[in-house]
Amino acid sequence: MDLHRLNYLFFLLLMIIYCVTVCGNLLIILVVSYSRSLHSPMYFFLTQLSLSDILLSTTIVPNMLHFVLYEGTSMSLISCLTQFYCFVATESIECLLLTVMSYDRYQAICNPLRYTTVIDQRFCIKAIVLCWLVIFIMELMTVLTMEQLDFCGPNMIDHFFCDLEPLLGLSCSDTFIMKLETLLFVIFIAICPVIVIIVSYMYIIFTILKIPSVTGRQKTFSTCSAHLTVVSLYYGSLITIYVFPRQQNAKTFLSLFYTVVTPLLNPMIYSLSNRDIKQALKKLFKNILQFLSF
Repeated sequence: MDLHRLNYLFFLLLMIIYCVTVCGNLLIILVVSYSRSLHSPMYFFLTQLSLSDILLSTTIVPNMLHFVLYEGTSMSLISCLTQFYCFVATESIECLLLTVMSYDRYQAICNPLRYTTVIDQRFCIKAIVLCWLVIFIMELMTVLTMEQLDFCGPNMIDHFFCDLEPLLGLSCSDTFIMKLETLLFVIFIAICPVIVIIVSYMYIIFTILKIPSVTGRQKTFSTCSAHLTVVSLYYGSLITIYVFPRQQNAKTFLSLFYTVVTPLLNPMIYSLSNRDIKQALKKLFKNILQFLSF
């Protein structure tokens, strides 16, 4: 099989993944909006996670399809920087959303009597607005710092999207300030959220272990198993890429996993492991079929 045919097959695979990713996440948003039984904080945050997955996939995959089909692609510096800003924004908002969702599970399991008073509609809206506000301020600072850099070549990056490391490799300016700023952002956006998630789940596990019946422990853990799986996949791939030094081919493969595959898996994980969502999906499809039969 020649290289061109492999490219076409890979292009078709990426196209299918992208379509399934967008449709799957849109379906999660639709079913949560449609079903009144899912109008709770946990599922509200899930719709925001689905939205961020759509934005992330749309930021990366369309340009990647062009790259695969034509065995390379060219972008203006402005387009490359724009893709980088959108990529950072979607990745950062996902970090913060996963943290808020872990706090939601902590309150639901460890403080069930106070849950509805702490995690109410006002809290949900404030949390989302605050997350986006933090991302906007972070992006603004990144833009202002990036504008101080001079890009003088070689105008080629060995990657399928505009990430920070390839971009800084194109700069002939001193990138110390940019790297220092990035380190501070990583501490605030990635490391601190990981600590919050770990502490939340430590309390959750201790609370679950205190439940006397095995059935009760399994039922309680099932409410956070999907979130824990998504967190493990997301942070596992990020830590592997950016913490442990690897060859470029390995970094490219892992980057492909968390930018393309993870947004595909998230709706599947939540829909397959969540009984409420599965029931809501069945009800939605049943109503659609009844509507089409008339």
